[in-house]
Amino acid sequence: MTNWITPVTLQGKYIRLEPMTEAHIAGLAEIGIGQSFWDFMLYGDMNSEADMRNWVLDILSRVEKGTDLPFAVIHLASGRVAGATRYLNIMPKDRGLEIGGTWYGTDFQRTPVNTECKYLLLTHAFETLKCIRVQLKTDARNERSQKAIERIGAKKEGVLRNHMILPDGRYRDSVFYSILDTEWGEVKKNLETALSR
Repeated sequence: MTNWITPVTLQGKYIRLEPMTEAHIAGLAEIGIGQSFWDFMLYGDMNSEADMRNWVLDILSRVEKGTDLPFAVIHLASGRVAGATRYLNIMPKDRGLEIGGTWYGTDFQRTPVNTECKYLLLTHAFETLKCIRVQLKTDARNERSQKAIERIGAKKEGVLRNHMILPDGRYRDSVFYSILDTEWGEVKKNLETALSR
C-alpha cells in the first residue's frame, strides 16, 4: 500500500501542488495577510508574516503526527504562490481522508486554480491512494465555499451544529460533504469538463 503521508508533488496545466515548507511562508504571507476568508477558518486572523509563519509551523507539525499532508499551490504562469491546501484526517485503515484548509489569494480566486487543485488532489486520492471516501467541510456561513464544493459533485451529508469553537469564541456549524470511490468517475468528468472551458 502507498504511504499516505509521503510528500508528493502533483503537476497540472495551471498549477503545481508541492509539499509545503517554511520556504513558502513569504509567498503565502504576500497573498494571505489581512484577507477576509480567515473569518471562516479555524486559525484566527493572519495580520503579519509572523502570523503566517506560526500557521505554517503548526500545519507542518501535523505532518509529523501523520494526520496531514499540506501543499503550497503554485500558479505556473506567474510562478507565484497562489494559496494552500492539504489532506487532513488521513485514515489509511479506513481508506479515507479529508481535503481542506484550502485558501487562495484574491488574484487566484474565480480562476481555474481551485478546480485544478481539486482535480489533482482527488485523482491522487482515488487513483493512487485508492480512497473509498474523501470528505470536505466548510463553515455553514460560507455559502461561496458550499457552492464550490457542490459544483464539483460532492454530496452534502449534513450539518454538525456547534461543531467547533473559533479563535474569537464563536461557535461554528460545519457543513460536511463527501465523494465516494463509486462517484469519482462522474466527478472526474465534471472537473475535466470545467477545466476544458
